[in-house]
Amino acid sequence: MAKDFSRMEDSNTSNNLSIHQVSDPSRRTLLRGGLSLAATGLLAPLAGCASAPDAAARPLLGFKSAAVGTADTVVVPEGYSVQVIAAWGEPVGLSGENHAFHFDASNSAAHQETQLGMHHDGIHFFRHPITGGDSRTGLLVMNHEYADDGLLHTDGMKTWSAEKVQKAQAAHGVSVIEVEQKEGRWSIVKPSPWARRFTAYTPMTVTGPAAGHALMKTSADPSGRRVLGTLNNCGSGITPWGTYLTCEENFIFYFKGPEQPDAHQARWGLRKGDPVGYRWHEHDERFDAGKHPQEPNRFGWVVEIDPYDASSTPVKRTAMGRAAREGATVAVTRDQRAVVYMGEDARFEYIYKFVSRDRIQPGSAKANASLLDNGTLYVARFDASGKGQWMPLTHGVGPLTGANGFADQGEVLIKSRQASDALGATKMDRPEWIDVDKQGWVYCTLTNNSNRGGDKRPAADAANPRSNNTMGHIIRWKEAGDFDGLSFEWNHFVLAGDPALERVDARGNVNGDAFACPDGLWTDARGVLWIQTDMSTSAMGKGDLKNLGNNCMLAADPRSGEIRRFLIGPVGCEVTGATATPDGRTMFINNQHPGESPSERSDPAQPRRFSNWPDQRPDGRPRSATVVIRKNDGGVIGT
Repeated sequence: MAKDFSRMEDSNTSNNLSIHQVSDPSRRTLLRGGLSLAATGLLAPLAGCASAPDAAARPLLGFKSAAVGTADTVVVPEGYSVQVIAAWGEPVGLSGENHAFHFDASNSAAHQETQLGMHHDGIHFFRHPITGGDSRTGLLVMNHEYADDGLLHTDGMKTWSAEKVQKAQAAHGVSVIEVEQKEGRWSIVKPSPWARRFTAYTPMTVTGPAAGHALMKTSADPSGRRVLGTLNNCGSGITPWGTYLTCEENFIFYFKGPEQPDAHQARWGLRKGDPVGYRWHEHDERFDAGKHPQEPNRFGWVVEIDPYDASSTPVKRTAMGRAAREGATVAVTRDQRAVVYMGEDARFEYIYKFVSRDRIQPGSAKANASLLDNGTLYVARFDASGKGQWMPLTHGVGPLTGANGFADQGEVLIKSRQASDALGATKMDRPEWIDVDKQGWVYCTLTNNSNRGGDKRPAADAANPRSNNTMGHIIRWKEAGDFDGLSFEWNHFVLAGDPALERVDARGNVNGDAFACPDGLWTDARGVLWIQTDMSTSAMGKGDLKNLGNNCMLAADPRSGEIRRFLIGPVGCEVTGATATPDGRTMFINNQHPGESPSERSDPAQPRRFSNWPDQRPDGRPRSATVVIRKNDGGVIGT
């Protein structure tokens, strides 16, 4: 989930407006029927739920909506209970390492390397390597998007050192933990042979067409095939062969800009001598893009992690392109090829899909070790007719030639933004998470875009129909034939909004509970579409967002379009990441940055000023954490 980094969210100065016709929301109504979703282990229905003969007739939403709230706690509907686990700073369960969290922030960088990182985001529950389908134990893999130095260090950034930089880098990345349920309570298993931490300096392999490219080579890595670390890990995905896909989003903010940025650097948001809020370059020179201009090119990739092999090395898969990536959702074609849908969370950026060349092989990660290294990357164009096209980002096709600055396929992928500009792709209102429902519709959340329309560029269009889009919307499409189709039909599933507002463009057309700024998106095994919101702390409770309280999670029935509010997060948090056990009776979600200040960096002298969740200790500080949701009668979540 992108923070309110406005300069990166609007670095697209290309002239390809693509669409100028404002859509008629009444014409783009919710459609029904169509293709059946490819049956895969990833998307298979729960036994006794969606697979029952009369499942289509059953209502998907069986709970009473939770009311809008502003309390510093997690609120769920009647009949549900909440448990907090896996908060920032908890030990992940590495053998021989058990450093407890220090509420005065005095933990060292070495301690943080063994603990859960800050600002939990994408998450997935993997079946246990030994117990298999048992829903009482498994592996949780989760992203840690960024660090709030005001909370991470005792004096924030008042003093600065190499130790603080290393601690901040250790608070980024990904965690793998083993979890189990005993007597109705979930906990982290410590120690665990599968526990791992990946940080901003963990060695990672680069594969695919950009591996070894001149634009990927640095003095520290003249091969261009070995990168230290992953950072700003936001959305995620899973593969049918049991691996985790983590996505690098706002990586550019970690780099000090050169004195004379070239066109490529400027297109990716680097500015002249950028002061850089994270200040890593002061003690880790590779984050100075003036001295190491290729280092930023080594971030912005989808990274594949095998949670079942504790000795495996994460892999940056360049065939899927480079972007400020939000997530990577895998669908499977009828002939068993992988299709990965991805959005780029920035103003006026694009929606992509990658289609693998080869078929998925039976077995685990080793059997599909290079599957995501070969295939075709496409970018979407949404036409005003309600049709759309996938345009290939392939060297030599159309304008993607050496004469236009694309010497080879590696350069096309490293410069995927510029390649999409050249193809005339549709500029979207911050594409975030993408998921697929049981009827084969592909959904994408478009969080907001206050720069849309008016005297700002570009104007509203068919796919993004509102100027000053403070509320966001969810677009969806159905591929022609199969997931690898080159054309599609699209419509708006919902225009988020609040019908009580005076401003017409902010009212939306929600069939149910009002909401704004859709972000996280997840389809459960019954077909419920879970929507999570990310209203900016600086805007929450003001203007168009004045009636909506804290960020929340809602449930939608794709068949009827009905939407109900299911969960409200604590003060200042973003509700993000959702997953469940195989039996659907336990849900895990993440609450990120509780107590976030309007400036998005906490005052170390007042760590509890806005929130003290989840610990509520007199000496506490707000911590991102995973929340376990259970139905009190032991039933399936949402029924």
